[in-house]
Amino acid sequence: MKLTRREFLRWTVLGAGASMGAPVLSGCAPAASGGMTRLPPPAPAAGSTYLAVARGGDDPEALVRRAVAALGGMERFVPKGANVVVKPNVCTAGRAYEYAATTNPCVVGAVVKLAREAGAARVRVFDNPFGGTAEDAFASSGIAAQVAAAGGEVEYPAAMKFVSVDLPAGETLKSTVVYGDVHDADVLINVPLPKHHSLAQLTIGMKNMLGVIRDRPIMHAALNQKLVDLNQFLVPTLTIVDAVRILTANGPTGGNLQDVRKLDTVIATHDTVAADAYATTLFGWEDPEKLLYVKYGAQRGIGRSDWKHLQIEEIAVG
Repeated sequence: MKLTRREFLRWTVLGAGASMGAPVLSGCAPAASGGMTRLPPPAPAAGSTYLAVARGGDDPEALVRRAVAALGGMERFVPKGANVVVKPNVCTAGRAYEYAATTNPCVVGAVVKLAREAGAARVRVFDNPFGGTAEDAFASSGIAAQVAAAGGEVEYPAAMKFVSVDLPAGETLKSTVVYGDVHDADVLINVPLPKHHSLAQLTIGMKNMLGVIRDRPIMHAALNQKLVDLNQFLVPTLTIVDAVRILTANGPTGGNLQDVRKLDTVIATHDTVAADAYATTLFGWEDPEKLLYVKYGAQRGIGRSDWKHLQIEEIAVG
């Protein structure tokens, strides 16, 4: 299924929060690629794959390609001429990807390649690390080099680009300051990796979106409810979970290779809640709703936590 511009979801942001020191959005600003609005996550047709899991081999790019192909290909998510932003987890400098603190650079590079092959006009990779500078974090993770080789750009955070927004449907988080270029993107691709997290238990796709806001400390009170509010406002078009390696303890920054498990797995779906629910199985969890932001996200109707009832395609690679 290929969506037309008429099927794009129009996002409305009611401007507020000028006192937070950032520009205010009083409507959806025209995107750099010519004014398209955010492409909604395209739900699969009846009987087609809802969530794809590619496993095996030693080639992260092959895993990404096979998982996305099972969903109908990147063309289903990225229209020609689109302005695409890819959001990996690049939380800290000083960690090579082997430590599973940052998204695997080859996974990120593969996502950029696929978006370019689908005809995207521009593909940028953005995160706002909390440890070290963004330049150091993107370099030490290996992501900067892979993005450049794939024909994309790294978008380093610029203070002037953060904008204040209201969250009209927010139940706990009513307003916040988000990165304007992420908000304005035609297509937002979320590329988390599953990690232990000292506060949230696990950080996967929904938690990865925390990197698009400026004032993260305000999220720590009522974290799970606020994550749902944020994910209801900034809905990724596609979520691709990098489980080539996962971090099982001492997250989110790790630092001990004994805490890392190499699984050579990639999960892809339009539904971030479902992606996170399935990814809890990588840690041996029986009940995905033990991860409270998954539970609340399903209750709010922004995705599905009942992954056992979804159409899942398992793909052996290599």
